[in-house]
Amino acid sequence: MSNQDKQLFVPTQTSGTMYYSATILQMSGVRDDRLAIWLAGLTALTNFLFTLLGVWLVERVGRRRLTLGSVMGTCLSLALLAIGFLLSAQHSPPVTFHPRDPSMVNSTCSTYQMCEPCMLDPGCGFCYRENNSALFTSSCVPVNRASTEQAARGRCSNSSQVREQTYWAYNYCPTSYSWLVLLGLVLYLAAFAPGMGPMPWTINSEIYPLWARSTGNACSAGVNWTFNVLVSLTFLHMAQYLTYYGVFFLYSSLALLGFFFTYGCLPETKGRRLEEIEALFENQLCSCGATDSDEGRQVEYIRVKGSNYHLSDNDASDVD
Repeated sequence: MSNQDKQLFVPTQTSGTMYYSATILQMSGVRDDRLAIWLAGLTALTNFLFTLLGVWLVERVGRRRLTLGSVMGTCLSLALLAIGFLLSAQHSPPVTFHPRDPSMVNSTCSTYQMCEPCMLDPGCGFCYRENNSALFTSSCVPVNRASTEQAARGRCSNSSQVREQTYWAYNYCPTSYSWLVLLGLVLYLAAFAPGMGPMPWTINSEIYPLWARSTGNACSAGVNWTFNVLVSLTFLHMAQYLTYYGVFFLYSSLALLGFFFTYGCLPETKGRRLEEIEALFENQLCSCGATDSDEGRQVEYIRVKGSNYHLSDNDASDVD
């Protein structure tokens, strides 16, 4: 039961959103590297502050409610992230200028008519000029294989000689929806930090019987960090093949599945003794959620020859 619980937490907890926050902001259209780093610092601050909120709420709200609220919050915020990228893709600027260089004509980059497919091709980049908020003379050209910071040829081929108001975009498209992605990123961490961050570790430390506690915690941590590595290694590739909005819709769907699993299978452990918690998991899988009978059930213990003896309802009537 516990290992499956931890697998529920993994898709949301290990989402590439936390590891690639600066990269995600650049993908959303923030072309200034310094600004992207400072905004990533804002998301890290959000994570820190809402983790403190989780410490304050855990004994007041309870593990189950805090976890359910956190999972649903991460689901909605990941969907908001996906919507931000989807709107950016739907309003992707067109390619209006096709260079006549023979080497570029034969390139696959010349076949793209919009910025979105051009940007998703790792061999291409978007070169454009901007006057205030208007884009013009935009083109999709091959990227320099030695450095993705410039094009292989043409006006964006040398960053030190780029004309004024001319920009090179390798992994993003110019868009006015960057704020929506930033909002989704902040809300994701605000929802993740108080619940999905600490609750898996808290619950795992309580639900195992004493004889299996060390092994169970070790297995849970191993599964958790294994999926952390997998998500870290695959996020950028998935974003390339599923599109930016597709990968976040996938993460949001996994979080939604996790919500239903948590709702049906995770009991409330707040205020319970370890012996009571162990008894909760003696039932069939996914039948141990909080019920009225569980809330009113009291377990009595008496000391018998130095050990705890659990009284059943029948035995309790025989004790004076």
